Parts: sequence; C-alpha cells; structure tokens
Amino acid sequence: MIGMFDSGLGGLSVWRELTRQLPDEPVIYFADRAWCPYGPRSHQEIAARSERIARWLFDQGASSLVIACNTATSAAAAPLRARYPHVPIIGMEPAIKPAALATETGEIAVLATRATLAGDKLEQLAARYRQQARIRLLPGDGFVEAVEAGELDTPNARQVVARALSPLAGTRTDQIVLGCTHYPFLAPLIAEAAPQATLIDPASAVCRQVHRLIALNALETPASEPPRYRFVTTAGAPDMQAFIGRVLGRDARVETLALD
Repeated sequence: MIGMFDSGLGGLSVWRELTRQLPDEPVIYFADRAWCPYGPRSHQEIAARSERIARWLFDQGASSLVIACNTATSAAAAPLRARYPHVPIIGMEPAIKPAALATETGEIAVLATRATLAGDKLEQLAARYRQQARIRLLPGDGFVEAVEAGELDTPNARQVVARALSPLAGTRTDQIVLGCTHYPFLAPLIAEAAPQATLIDPASAVCRQVHRLIALNALETPASEPPRYRFVTTAGAPDMQAFIGRVLGRDARVETLALD
C-alpha cells in the first residue's frame, strides 16, 4: 500500500496522477486539514507533524510514502529518510530543470508558497540552472486557501491568481513551474493570466519515481483484485468528500481522524 499525505486537498492532484500510472496499487491519502496551510509554520513544526503522520500511515500498512506537499518535502523528507532508511520515501521537487531546458526565451518562473520559496532545497535547485535561465520566484499567496475552500473558478480565485502573476507582465517568461500541489487545480486560471507560458506540473515525474522505487523494492501489489482507496482527514471531511466527487469525479467516503 502507498501512503500519501499533504496539508490538505492539494496532494489529490498527485493522487490523481498516481492512480492513473499505477491503477492496481492501493493508496491511503491523508489530508492534514486541521493544520492547513503548512506554509506559515516553522520547518521544525512541519517536520515533527510529518513524522507523526508518517508513523500513522505505516501503522495502517503503508510500505512506501509519498510526501505530496512541497513545503513538507522541504522540511521533512531528509529527516524521514534518515529515520526510515528502508522505506521508499518520495517527495515533491519543483520542476526547474525541465523548465530551464524547455525555455526558448531564457526566462522562467517558479510559483510556490513562501515557505517553499524560502527553503534551502529550492535555492540549491535554482542555483544549478541560473546560468541557463533567469528564474523569477513568485509567491502564490491565497492559492492554497482558495483550493481548500473549493474556489477553483470564482471572482476571488481569479483575483488571487491575477495578483500573483502580475510581476510577469511585460516579461518574456515562457515556462511556469507549479511548485505546490494545490496549484494544478488552479491551472486554468493560471494559464488564463499568463497565456504566453507553459505550465509545468511535476506530478507525472514524481509518480514515475514512485513506480520505479516500489518496483525496485518488490513492493508492487498483485493485480488480483480492485485497488482500495482510503481517504482520511483531520478536519473538513464533508468538504473534502464533495471536492473529490466534483473535481476528481469519484464517490469516496472520507474518514475523520484526530491526530495528536
């Protein structure tokens, strides 16, 4: 079983791609909506919370872990891998490399939470490609909150997106990296606000890595029965259930768990 977690609904964009690439794998998805958003919290808080969630997922039978959250990856991937060295742990990485390789104008942008933009992981990644492209860092203030509220195409969501993308006006930016798993759910509005740019979502590459590692570690589930999908949240189960039905087109029962 694959365990996945995010601060909220954003990681469902990764879940959607994972279940497309690995249709036979059971997945348990954990949304920590009581703590959402993670962005304003310290790395120490996020790392401790992530370790608590990971332990719970392993107790439920998860044999691999997907950190479907860029902020949690930045804060917790390294300590989790150190604590669980024999468990495949896959995190999110902003797709700066493919953006830098694909740009025709030499100008790209990374759209992410302020916590991700301020992290060492992103800075180290950006430093490798600054000679190939000018990299603009754009905070997606309000994006996570809009998605969590189910506002995927409302006047407020359009205003939030337009404000975040306004620094690109008059630039030659032709690639935008979606550096938060919530952001693909706002992709139509982002594309509308920056029609000259191609949006790059790392979910597909991340899920290919999940496939590679579970195969390498002989953790694949035999395709002898339909896969089991389980959804758990620390808050807002009815809203999450409605979101899964409306956005992912799937009927789902969402469990509520009080995680101390």
